[in-house]
Amino acid sequence: MTFSKTVDSVNSQGPFQFLIMVLLGLPALGIANHNLLQIFTAATPAHHCRPPPNASEGPWVLPVGLNGKPESCLRFVHPPNASLPNDTRGATEPCRDGWVYDVSARDSIATEWDLVCDANKLKEMAQSMFMAGMVVGGIFLGSLSDRFGRKPILSCSYLLLAASGSGAAFSPTLPVYMALRFLCGFSIAGVTLSTVILSVEWVSTRMRAIISVGIGYFYTVGQFVLPGLAYAIPQWRWLQLTVSAPFFVFFLLSWWIPESIRWMVLSGKSAKALKILRWVAAFNGKKEEAEKISLEELKHNLHEEVPLAKAKYSIADLFRKPILRRITFCLCLAWFATGFAYYNLAMAVGEFGVNLYVLQLIFGGVDIPAKFLTIFSMSYLGRHNTEVATLLLAGVTTLALIFVPSDLQTLRTVLAVLGKGCLSSSFSCLFLYTSELYPTVIRQTGMGVSNLLTRIGSMTAPLVRITAEWHPFVPTVIFGTVTILGGSASLFLPETLNQPLPETLEDMEKWSPRAKGPKQEPEAEKDS
Repeated sequence: MTFSKTVDSVNSQGPFQFLIMVLLGLPALGIANHNLLQIFTAATPAHHCRPPPNASEGPWVLPVGLNGKPESCLRFVHPPNASLPNDTRGATEPCRDGWVYDVSARDSIATEWDLVCDANKLKEMAQSMFMAGMVVGGIFLGSLSDRFGRKPILSCSYLLLAASGSGAAFSPTLPVYMALRFLCGFSIAGVTLSTVILSVEWVSTRMRAIISVGIGYFYTVGQFVLPGLAYAIPQWRWLQLTVSAPFFVFFLLSWWIPESIRWMVLSGKSAKALKILRWVAAFNGKKEEAEKISLEELKHNLHEEVPLAKAKYSIADLFRKPILRRITFCLCLAWFATGFAYYNLAMAVGEFGVNLYVLQLIFGGVDIPAKFLTIFSMSYLGRHNTEVATLLLAGVTTLALIFVPSDLQTLRTVLAVLGKGCLSSSFSCLFLYTSELYPTVIRQTGMGVSNLLTRIGSMTAPLVRITAEWHPFVPTVIFGTVTILGGSASLFLPETLNQPLPETLEDMEKWSPRAKGPKQEPEAEKDS
């Protein structure tokens, strides 16, 4: 009996899988709030230059832009006056005395620290710092989890996110806020990595796709919760505190999540692993099956991996074998393209001419059918075909925006929502697909590198948007082309549908680029 079948014999079906999905899924709801929080906490309301102190009483006249609307960042050097010469009557200057904001709807960091006009880039930098924290966290926490275990990293990440997120609500200055948001991103990387790995290593092979997407639905619900919270809490500091404080509770609940059995056996903690495995069996009502598993059998099933676990694996090991090099390269490009295009659309919801709260609900709502279709696609068509199709369709949809005039906002919104749904499906597939492609001994490191690439993509997206100053279509061409390249790279990945998890680097050699075994019963049909 293989190690996967040993675990499945006591955890193939039962309440424990539901418990794991809930304990790992509830924090994912809060992760969605943090990832998209600046849509509301950094919203820029209507504003115009504040009149100079010596301005005369009466209505303050503002310059009018080419679009026929008053300028937000310019004012007249001299108020329009028929007595002034014609050459000075229309002279303008930047706002030198601050701005007047329409804060009737909500306040934000933009209104508190004047992050408008030339300082608008600082608002984007705050979001980039958050993403930079995810990049750094993906680098360090992936290898630490392989060395110290999944559960300690998960619990510490919950606590750090609760503390840094709550602290950001009391930030006295923008630099302090950005530093604390960096720590939020750092901890979110640890939560994401450990959640994915624990869900894959604890859930049975047949239920893996369903549980993985089920946890993703918690993230989707978070996208629905955020606009409701933002509408009810217009003060950005209170909103920041509201989405951060629950992670203190998640930190306490994390002690109910058991450590990965695979990691414990590979780390020489077989006795403790057997004890936890029997506890899970009793929880599922399969105590008799667990009693049949002996410590010697558990060790024998992983006899090849135990001595290999003593070796220290690093990022360099992802490139030692040809099969690993190909998988790592293709996955990195797919993860980069997905994060690059996804966060471009997610953070630009205010540019489609629809109410911000309504559009965020629409963008979140498209994830429901997208993830539902992803479950069946991954279970019947395979992870490979699902990933290729979603990225290629997202790229084509993005490029189609080039041919839609800017005045057709409804059609542009439909295309953007469709593209976002495809990218959401790509994320759902990649989390499971990547976990199944890498062997246990280096799985967390591989996930860390993949997480690094998608965060680099999300950091790069705001910089690419600046190229719109050259031509409005340039960013769209770049986003669409990179997404299609990511889908093309996924063509060279092997299929993992109905395959056992690889445990060692040697297991990877058994895979050919598109090796297909005999036709097997789809996972979803088995589950039914």
